[in-house]
Amino acid sequence: MRVEGTAEAVSIREVGPRDGFQNEPEVIPTDQKVRLVEMLARTGLSRLEVTSFVRADVIPQLADGPEVLRRADIPAGVSVSVLVPNERGLDVALKLRDDFAEVNVFLSASESHNRQNLNRSVEESLSGLERVIARARGEGLRCEGVISVSFGCPYEGEVAPDRVLAIGERLLDAGCEEISFGDTTGMANPSQVRDFFGIAAERLPDAQLTAHFHNTRGQGLANAFAALEAGVRSFECSFGELGGCPVPEGATGNVASEDLIWMLHEMGYETGVDLEKLLHCARAVQEVLGRRLGSHLLTAGSIDWRRPDGGG
Repeated sequence: MRVEGTAEAVSIREVGPRDGFQNEPEVIPTDQKVRLVEMLARTGLSRLEVTSFVRADVIPQLADGPEVLRRADIPAGVSVSVLVPNERGLDVALKLRDDFAEVNVFLSASESHNRQNLNRSVEESLSGLERVIARARGEGLRCEGVISVSFGCPYEGEVAPDRVLAIGERLLDAGCEEISFGDTTGMANPSQVRDFFGIAAERLPDAQLTAHFHNTRGQGLANAFAALEAGVRSFECSFGELGGCPVPEGATGNVASEDLIWMLHEMGYETGVDLEKLLHCARAVQEVLGRRLGSHLLTAGSIDWRRPDGGG
């Protein structure tokens, strides 16, 4: 039953149009991407990651990113972000400078995953991203640093929190205002998450700490709850539970935005999102893809709580 009381705000960044779409094997038509982005932008979401500027031969699904960004009619109150892997990606992004306000940069916490995903060492990635962040900040853009496999690496196993947070400190010193910690292949557990964010709050007191969980092993919402208990008030998620990670195989989707937001609303938190409008978006992308998606709320729907006396 919904918890009543003074609502505390939780920030949600919807990453489906980038993190979700890039994992789809069949290219989604540009017109459909534009339509879905515009629908999402009218659900009450205040933050929306629309695309990334990567090589078309690496991720063909996002080759039309500049066109989607140019064409999508997004209300002024929605902060649009784009993901850039390097300076070349930033060069392309800056040609569309008026269409977005935030740049997200990324790397992995482990050497093995970073080499598999980016073909670079962690230090090489950090050095390059420090230049990207400096240039982006010079353009007046807000920057988020995304650290993949923060809670475990499929190649190396445990990743020491100290290593993850040292990377976070480098990104913060370079100019990032927000650090996102990704459970990229769904290896985290709630106890680990709670402990990690307790330490992170002490090590990175000036950063906005964001949690990004995948539901690969069914722990996504449990981990989100643990992060919430540890004081995190910023999350990234993907409508319909779209997404995953290209390496390794089997790293399935993000926590479904509608599932996470429903949980937050039921607990008395405020996100600003109209859940029914978001569910409409999830149903729409399910139709576009022609298959059932993993979101629980898509299957079960929300709950209409009614008072025992029959009142509203």
